[in-house]
Amino acid sequence: MSLLDMIGPVMIGPSSSHTAGACRIGLVARQLLGQSSATQAPASARIGLHASFAKTGRGHGTPQAMVAGLLGFGPDDARLPNAFAEAQAAGLEYEFHDTDLGDVHPNSAEVVLTGAGGETVSLIASSTGGGVIEVVKVDGFRVSFSGASATLLIRYTDALGVIAKVASLVAADHVNIAALVCSREKRGGAAMLCTELDQPLSSAALGFLSGWPEMDWVRMVHPIMDAGDTIGGGEVPILAGTTA
Repeated sequence: MSLLDMIGPVMIGPSSSHTAGACRIGLVARQLLGQSSATQAPASARIGLHASFAKTGRGHGTPQAMVAGLLGFGPDDARLPNAFAEAQAAGLEYEFHDTDLGDVHPNSAEVVLTGAGGETVSLIASSTGGGVIEVVKVDGFRVSFSGASATLLIRYTDALGVIAKVASLVAADHVNIAALVCSREKRGGAAMLCTELDQPLSSAALGFLSGWPEMDWVRMVHPIMDAGDTIGGGEVPILAGTTA
């Protein structure tokens, strides 16, 4: 049993699952959108709350926490309870609705984001307790990562040898792969590679990777599980990858 299991995360309450976890889902979604600045908010967000998130989340501050994460605020940020006002000041439009996401954890949400340049991303993620999250889908592709480790996500056109090339590039950057999930629409169609790493790739490696002809987009999601990680104010760049 870890210290987190006993006392929970450092956070603005009231609930580690409905508040801290929801905030971390927003933080991951923000990174996946691909904003180039830690201070730039998404343009709009459409958020579907599933099961327990829908039934009890509003009483636990889940919507405010999710919006706070989209703004780049960590679970321990004092601005979290005032996230709606902060979103208005930042120009982030948002809407919430109840939804049924099927056989997923009851504390789950679907987030569809649009950036200032028209770029979009969607994800389905669950808050599994103690502030821990699991992202299970990105842009409709099956993935699995918690945000506790640096995670490389690549959307690309399925072709022979792409996964081997990515693994070779990661090794050449002196980074170790901890876990890998790959899914595709069909042979030769759109595909997504989700790779948890021991540390983030260098900017040079990410720039080289994003230039490959098979690449649609490349995202380096930085760890968001510790207090102070990936928060706003320009302290930590939230996009290390680039869009091809």
